[in-house]
Amino acid sequence: MMTTQKQTSVFIYSAAALLLAVPLIAMQFTTEVNWTISDVVIAAALLFTTAFSVDFVLKKVKTFNSRLLLIFGILAILSLIWAEMAVGIFGSPIAGN
Repeated sequence: MMTTQKQTSVFIYSAAALLLAVPLIAMQFTTEVNWTISDVVIAAALLFTTAFSVDFVLKKVKTFNSRLLLIFGILAILSLIWAEMAVGIFGSPIAGN
């Protein structure tokens, strides 16, 4: 079955929303997850910016290899920013040090 561009976009943004919902649901069942509103806003900004970027690449870039490379780069940047903000692997000011 071929997916349309709209179905792909819905899937991408739904995946971001689902990832954002995980800590919100976890906070209802345990005290080990303790996010403030600013944590949720920052996570939402990161996830939906990434979702928008991936969706944009899928819409505008035509060759498979270019798409793959760009999406991998976008996800790598997300991972590095997320890790830096979580544990401060580079010691930058955004790590909260």
